[in-house]
Amino acid sequence: MTIGLNLLIQILNTQYEAKKEENVKEENLHGMNNDFETRPDGTLCIKKRSWLPRLGGLKDLIMHELHNSKYSIHLRSDKRYRHLKKMYWWPNMKAEIATYISKCLTWSKVKSEYQKPFGLLVQPEIPQWKWEKITMDFITKLPKTSSGYNTIWVIVDRLTKSAHFLPIKEPDSTERLTRLYLKEVVSRHGVSVSITFDRDGRFTSHFWQSLQKALGTRLDMSTAYHSQTDGQNERTIQIIKDMLRACVINFEMF
Repeated sequence: MTIGLNLLIQILNTQYEAKKEENVKEENLHGMNNDFETRPDGTLCIKKRSWLPRLGGLKDLIMHELHNSKYSIHLRSDKRYRHLKKMYWWPNMKAEIATYISKCLTWSKVKSEYQKPFGLLVQPEIPQWKWEKITMDFITKLPKTSSGYNTIWVIVDRLTKSAHFLPIKEPDSTERLTRLYLKEVVSRHGVSVSITFDRDGRFTSHFWQSLQKALGTRLDMSTAYHSQTDGQNERTIQIIKDMLRACVINFEMF
């Protein structure tokens, strides 16, 4: 890869203008201009890489020619950076190349996808009865109480939006959670038809699944922060967190 005569003249002219006192600060070189070397052709370089000033839009011109030419391949930003850094240098070069390529419509259309296609969004059905369909999740990493509790188990009825907030200890076993669930939820509201929750290990355990199968409850697992499936639970948890913060501030508990 060699520099053509026209490009060489453009580089020389922009470097000459950029070295002027009124333009040096704008180039944002952070003192690296002291490391410049002069090639036999008169251009300034660092480690044998030609310096492209901000002045004159020369960087954009070169990136456009290399990336958008009909005869070039639309490479990813990291590959394009490795390609360009062999000959050119300017401050914040890698980030600017990534920003430029991210705006390229052709690259966004032709880039390969490395993940499985998403499935269709399934909107949960509206429940017909109270506590027929519920969601559950945990608020973790809370300060320990005098009884050793540091987690809140949030169980929300999707129809009425009423909820149970059960204090538990983070290392509590699935068997203990099951006894608490039967005592606080099943004994008060009966057996739910379905339970929606994220893929917490305590809910995906064989014991929990066997219990719910025996009760006739369908388990629906969602991905974390998926508001279309467990948005009510996420919103309830956010309210509880806000209330806890307010209590800590108002009562100076810590």
